[in-house]
Amino acid sequence: MSPRRYAIRTFGCQMNVHDSERLAGLLEADGLEATDHVADADVVVLNTCCIRENADDKLYGTLGHLKSLKAAKPAMQLVVGGCLAQKDRELVRERAPHVDVVLGTHNVASAVELLHRSAAEGPLTEIVEESEAFPSALPVQRNLAWSAWVTIQIGCDNSCAFCIVPSVRGREISRPFEEVVSEVEALAAAGVVEVTLLGQNVNSYGRDLTRRRPLFAALLRAVGAVDGIRRVRYTSPHPKDLRPETIAAMAETDAVCEHLHLPLQAGSDRTLAAMHRGYTAERYLARVEEARRAVPDLALTTDLIVGFPGETDADFDRTLEVVASAGYDSAYTFVFSPRPGTEAAAKVDNFLPAAVVAERFERLRVVVERSALARHRARVGRIEEVVVEGPSKKDRAVLSGRTRQNKLVHFSAATALTPGTFAEVRVTAAAPHHLVGELVAVTAPPRHRSRIPVSAAGAG
Repeated sequence: MSPRRYAIRTFGCQMNVHDSERLAGLLEADGLEATDHVADADVVVLNTCCIRENADDKLYGTLGHLKSLKAAKPAMQLVVGGCLAQKDRELVRERAPHVDVVLGTHNVASAVELLHRSAAEGPLTEIVEESEAFPSALPVQRNLAWSAWVTIQIGCDNSCAFCIVPSVRGREISRPFEEVVSEVEALAAAGVVEVTLLGQNVNSYGRDLTRRRPLFAALLRAVGAVDGIRRVRYTSPHPKDLRPETIAAMAETDAVCEHLHLPLQAGSDRTLAAMHRGYTAERYLARVEEARRAVPDLALTTDLIVGFPGETDADFDRTLEVVASAGYDSAYTFVFSPRPGTEAAAKVDNFLPAAVVAERFERLRVVVERSALARHRARVGRIEEVVVEGPSKKDRAVLSGRTRQNKLVHFSAATALTPGTFAEVRVTAAAPHHLVGELVAVTAPPRHRSRIPVSAAGAG
């Protein structure tokens, strides 16, 4: 008898991606095998996001398609988890009664148990308001054998007017320092060479443990010192919590990558105050300047929101000025999306016409891509270290790799290289969103096993 199979579809941020790795680990520990084809799956998990308004449309559109599949294959089990499930638990059940299990962000560990119970009892919903244990103890099936997410913190104590994360992820809780380092040591022993530290407000890590100041800089140094770890990344920091000691740790720890993702959101102080961001544009740019002085060849990326309620022409013009001054390597730009339960969603009278927002979005895109292209062109002729990710998605004859600055490089090579290989690539051309190059030399073979086994993440 062939084993049952599962498929997971993930919507949203890196936290959701890592939660999906945990769900995969739990399902594989229960004897299921992964499949890329939903139609072949016995269990389909939709791990949802609720940050953007179209997340609802994506979920219910997918569930509508799966309804017909489930009708043809009654034994198929459907699971809806993640932030949207946490927020809209009753609505999911009402709009999609064919879903077998609805679970929230704090009870991923219950997924397999709920699937077994649902098979006997019928559709189940289980939502808890706070995690009983830190999710790091769950089994994990990682997507990339040489690179791993490491959650150091869950929840968020900020009150940004546009953000629903505190409602669905709960209060800020930091994972014990030694436990994080132990997990990274275990990952390095399995051949992982790159880790990304994850948190909703990652650079405030440890504030709840010490009751004094954050421990994030010390954690960067400790993780960067783990033997075998060649690259350390982190996301996402909050500008108001970017401290001098964190910048110093980035500059002085060889493994920490020269990349800072620092969400600006808006360049107008009036808009930033309405968003409750806790900093001004001047303070933000000062932090950027400090980081660039300390970390040579720093790549700077950001998040930006267009059309926040009440944003005037002058406010938006100020955003364009700050974005141009910052000179980003890339940016994630979003149209404001009102999420029920947030302060900004109640400001209906101040919502901007769609045509105005679209025009501003295009103007912002031009400014961002202008600075990105200029920064990429400055790299032409340089030799960059990349980690090979595999063939390019658009051209299988070309390999893709990523630099320490998190820049995607498409490059030619005489022979295929195994993902996880370190190589030197000469940059020959630039585009706003990627670089083009040619292989110079292979500098290190992959260290990882062909597949990291399902096991509890780390030592704790």
